[in-house]
Amino acid sequence: MNRILIFRGTRPLCFTALALGLAWALRGHFGHEQGAAWAGAVGSLALILISGRPDWQRKALPASLLGGIGWGVGGMMSYGLVVGYGRSGDFANALYGLSMLAVIGGLYGFIGGGFLGLALESEKDKKPDWPALLTQMVAAGLLFWGVLIYQWELWMTPPRSELWAACLGAAASLAWYLQRNRFHRALRTALWTAFGAGFGFALGNFFQTLGAVSGLPFNWWNVMEFTLGACGGLGLAYGAYTQEWPESADLSGRSSTLALLGLFIALPLVNVWQAFSLEEFARMAASLNAVNPVQFAHAQYYLAATAVILFAFTAWYAWKKRSITTLFFLLTALYILLSHLKKGFFFLNDLLQLEQYVYWLLFFCLVLLYSASQSKPSPLFAERARANGLAMAAILAAALLLMAFISVVVSDGIAGGQRRF
Repeated sequence: MNRILIFRGTRPLCFTALALGLAWALRGHFGHEQGAAWAGAVGSLALILISGRPDWQRKALPASLLGGIGWGVGGMMSYGLVVGYGRSGDFANALYGLSMLAVIGGLYGFIGGGFLGLALESEKDKKPDWPALLTQMVAAGLLFWGVLIYQWELWMTPPRSELWAACLGAAASLAWYLQRNRFHRALRTALWTAFGAGFGFALGNFFQTLGAVSGLPFNWWNVMEFTLGACGGLGLAYGAYTQEWPESADLSGRSSTLALLGLFIALPLVNVWQAFSLEEFARMAASLNAVNPVQFAHAQYYLAATAVILFAFTAWYAWKKRSITTLFFLLTALYILLSHLKKGFFFLNDLLQLEQYVYWLLFFCLVLLYSASQSKPSPLFAERARANGLAMAAILAAALLLMAFISVVVSDGIAGGQRRF
């Protein structure tokens, strides 16, 4: 096997973390599986782009789509009430909420990191059996959901959906598949991504509590989402870049074409279909004193569809030129643009939508980070000593306890706080 030598530098870690953080903040305006899948695909493509590995970049589109699908699986989990538990004014509920957010974030990251790692670890003589894996994950998900929720009644967030249990079963099945089929690099990547995303979700909610207490007018929910993505991206990058990887097997041109259509046509259009609302746009038009609110509302859909088509044609040209850089920044910019359309950013004189400006600031930070990386050696890889699982769990537990303690000290309960007990 051809092996790459040694990792050095923090730019690849920062680039991947910032990319997934930005994408997950944007996901807050779209939600659900499709929004998570788009964000996960952006983070996966960032990791592949900054790696500098030709074998990974040749399969960048299918691998990124698989990574996105993995992150998207977690989009079925409900966490609105869990966030409220973390904002509670008593220690037990706050600790419970932060701990359960760590579980939910960990499930997002494990499946997302595992799918991407599996795509990257595929070799000519060692390829995953995707139909078998997906079948096993679905079966395990249904089994865990049935037993944990309907038999043992281990409710995390009643009366909301308890599909976290299905995601737990899917993650357990994925872990067992990776272990028994010796996809150890993918498993390690999945574990580090889970740790980062789990810690990031709890930390983000802690930041949201502090922001609410401060009284500063900002979208602190979006800060929570950014923190989840940034920490998840950091875990993903660290898990991938601190291992040796074999030469990754090439995929067919058809796979890349289908992935291109999925990333630049299917995912954006599904997000528009599910997240845009004629009623919301009509109310927006009324606040703008538009002559024809219905026509205004429909125009937002036409603008979104036009943007998707234009970006897709540009992406097709970029893929023909094998410009992964262009593809990454196109995919990210399109997500920002659709966020602007959904929130009426181009029409409303609303200075409180500060996050919409911050998205472009983060985008240009990505451009600068990538440009700076071009003058340095590409990120390279080497084995690191295995992390002590018990030590990592202890660190996470201590962090959760500290965040819960500080939360109840600085606040006796804020708007949106909930009680589980």
